[in-house]
Amino acid sequence: QVQLVESGGGLVQAGGSLRLSCLVSGGTFSTYAMGWFRQAPGKERKFVATINRSGAIVYYADSVKGRFTISRDNAKSTVLLQMNSLSPEDTAVYYCAANAGGSVVSTLDGTDYWGQGTQVTVSS
Repeated sequence: QVQLVESGGGLVQAGGSLRLSCLVSGGTFSTYAMGWFRQAPGKERKFVATINRSGAIVYYADSVKGRFTISRDNAKSTVLLQMNSLSPEDTAVYYCAANAGGSVVSTLDGTDYWGQGTQVTVSS
């Protein structure tokens, strides 16, 4: 059974940084496209960033472009999300996502596996 476990969330002041990590177990990590989504209170879950199996292709939501960086370490079965210049608008539960057959994972329907989520709160 494939499991995704996020860590690294927390409370940070505006302008600060956090690094989220997602450890994948129970499957062949190097064959999965990986991504991050987030869901703010009362809002739908939205795409944040995705990375292909080799790490050569990345895409970002416009709202985080230039501030967030997604990366992966296939040897450690881990995908990271470095978040800089955080603002209160980035406050949300952040979810790690995996797609076993696609090149990227950027839609809810295109996700095969989800993590349980990690809370990120940015204070003003």
